[in-house]
Amino acid sequence: QVILTEATDWIGGQLTAQAVPPDEHPWIESLGCTANYRLLREGIRDYYRRHYPLLPAARADPRLNPGQGWVSPLCHEPRVAVAVLEALLAPYRANRQLQVLLRHRPIAAETDGDRVRAVTLLDETTGETVTIAAAYILDATELGELLELARVEHVIGSESQQDTGEPHALPGAADPLDQQAVSWCFALDYLPDEDHTIEQPEDYAFWRSYQADFWPAPQLSWTDVDPETLLTRHRAIFSGPSDRVHAEDFWHYRRIFYRQHYPQGLYPSDITLVNWPQIDYWLGPLLGVSAEEAQRNLRGARQLSLSLLYWMQTEAPRLDGGCGYRGLRLRPDIVGTSDGLAKHIYIRESRRIQAEFTVLEQHIGVEARGALRGAEQFFDSVGIGTYRIDLHPSTGLRTYVDIPSWPFQIPLGMLLPVRVENLLPACKNAGVTHITNGCYRLHPVEWNIGEAAGALAATCLEKGLTPRQVRNTPAYLEDFQNLLRRTFRIDLAWPEPRITSR
Repeated sequence: QVILTEATDWIGGQLTAQAVPPDEHPWIESLGCTANYRLLREGIRDYYRRHYPLLPAARADPRLNPGQGWVSPLCHEPRVAVAVLEALLAPYRANRQLQVLLRHRPIAAETDGDRVRAVTLLDETTGETVTIAAAYILDATELGELLELARVEHVIGSESQQDTGEPHALPGAADPLDQQAVSWCFALDYLPDEDHTIEQPEDYAFWRSYQADFWPAPQLSWTDVDPETLLTRHRAIFSGPSDRVHAEDFWHYRRIFYRQHYPQGLYPSDITLVNWPQIDYWLGPLLGVSAEEAQRNLRGARQLSLSLLYWMQTEAPRLDGGCGYRGLRLRPDIVGTSDGLAKHIYIRESRRIQAEFTVLEQHIGVEARGALRGAEQFFDSVGIGTYRIDLHPSTGLRTYVDIPSWPFQIPLGMLLPVRVENLLPACKNAGVTHITNGCYRLHPVEWNIGEAAGALAATCLEKGLTPRQVRNTPAYLEDFQNLLRRTFRIDLAWPEPRITSR
């Protein structure tokens, strides 16, 4: 029996409440994710086939991309992912094997030595609290909130080279307040003959003039940095007509609705999601600071996103030589809010457990592994994933770190806290570093981490074992890995070494 809690009114995290279409690797259609993640992806495509008036060619496409965005072969509306996730959970809710508590967030934890006994949650709707005791507790919160509440040993921010030996770690001392930028995403459509200009945001004057020392232009501009080369790049929202199948501009980057999939004239516009460099907020962290400072930074991120929209509507250079795209329309209905910004800010970096085993750059980075071909092979693998080591600018006012990595495994040791026995990380709060978080934080990898953590808790309950016993006893580990392979159909190793590219 499971109680699943969610701080917003949408389950799904970055895929839904944070309005981030899936960031995935080049081989996602055939390998490199769990069977259940594949069910989610196919469920999203089937939802469009069943409920939307697709043209025959789009309906018949086995690799339908609803938005034709180029960040992923599956760009879609957040609400569709919510519907598919709810459908996947429905059989378990029917017999109350699963209970879902929406708009509940953890505010306290009760511990007894090396065990977490219970978690107290605040019901954001009623203001009441509920305390839930459980044999196993999985922390899938975006900031690893239970790690702090339950006093689970953890780290935040950037480690130093002296700490980890990682080539791209900080050369000096560790900096807990050096954390990846956060982004408050939003959805737009475009009606060029209309005016949908929003009210000027309170902080617009600041953001209009702000330019970081490591950035080549003002924050509100079409000039930014190529993450891989660190060369100056110019990329505007449009490089031509908005409804082309493909274009290397921001409109097509995370486009989630493509009107040409439907009969002519049925939909007035495509829809895109704004998760672009211009809304990366790096002026202050969310972890390691007071609640008041964290709230100021959350407000700052909201103001930055609204300021970018206002700038695009009123001052942004246009293709025709004019200024401003007043027909850009905020779509609050797409993200399920009243103000048009996503329900939750997009978090790239969490608290991270001090783990029985921590994945370092030396285990997976192409450069760090030198002449070695492929990533480190872990005896205790519970899944696989791949992405470039992709770190956005940070609150330490450092620019991108975006370097190639080998497709990697997910070691069970990174899911085991060094001391606490019954709390398991279930997302980006596992045993990674500031550097390796850059490739373990993506949708299919976090899904695999969560699925493995859930299977581990169930196995321990069924067999009367502890997670540490499962990892460190060869027979138990073999049984668990066989369960993952045969029952959950989770691949534990890549078929061959290959370098991850975008």
